[in-house]
Amino acid sequence: MPQRNHGVRSSSSCAACKLLKRRCGPGCIFAPYFRSDEPKKFAKVHKVFGASNVSKILGDVPEEQREDTVNSLAYEAEARLRDPVYGCIGAIAILQRKMAELQHDLAVARARLARVAATPGAAAAESSGGGGGVGGLEYDGGHLVMNNVEGGAFVNVNDGYYPCSGGGGEGPSSTIESFGQVSSSGWSQDLGGGVSEYFGHSPFMS
Repeated sequence: MPQRNHGVRSSSSCAACKLLKRRCGPGCIFAPYFRSDEPKKFAKVHKVFGASNVSKILGDVPEEQREDTVNSLAYEAEARLRDPVYGCIGAIAILQRKMAELQHDLAVARARLARVAATPGAAAAESSGGGGGVGGLEYDGGHLVMNNVEGGAFVNVNDGYYPCSGGGGEGPSSTIESFGQVSSSGWSQDLGGGVSEYFGHSPFMS
């Protein structure tokens, strides 16, 4: 990219001098960072910080750091114009809140996994299942979800559906096969014959 010399700069004012309606001399401190084809960049910086303040800031910064300083001022000015109350602090606060929520969700998931791993029934079901199955159910890439019904052990969740069984009541059979969709909040599945089973919230389906 060809460098702009002082002679060209004096005849073609930078964006700052154009906005301020003044002559752009050879020693213009704005010219290297606010080109004439970027008028909006300086206009936003001038509106938020003021040209005199920007000039003082650039004068106090070493020349090798001025370009980064101008880019920072331009970013802060853009954020302040979008959000006059919080500016870039608002965007930072939103990202920090999202990070805290994700860290909380991760801690909850790890705690649930630790409780499942520490349950004696889970270890027994895994040892009796054999191979890649758990409790006689083949693991086919789905998620294992604890069935809260007494004697229910685990069910395998695949593509949002799971098999569930129940019996008793006055239905035609002591074992009734049914399929239902998993929801993140948990719900009761009517299995027929007056039998309902509740499937609680799964940490894997959050």
